[in-house]
Amino acid sequence: MAKRCSVCGRGSTSGTMRSHSNRKTLKRQNINLQNRKMDGQTVKVCVNCLKTKKKSAAKKTAAKK
Repeated sequence: MAKRCSVCGRGSTSGTMRSHSNRKTLKRQNINLQNRKMDGQTVKVCVNCLKTKKKSAAKKTAAKK
């Protein structure tokens, strides 16, 4: 399975490492994926989506009070 968030679709990005002599080497920067159960199935979700979901859930409970 690809390293991609199943909620927002974000994937890995590419960047360059620079040595002391300023030579470029390509590298891949993976996103922080976590396995979570949502709606009865395990999905890969990035931490950004988890934080957003947690914030929106807290906002809903605060509005109920």
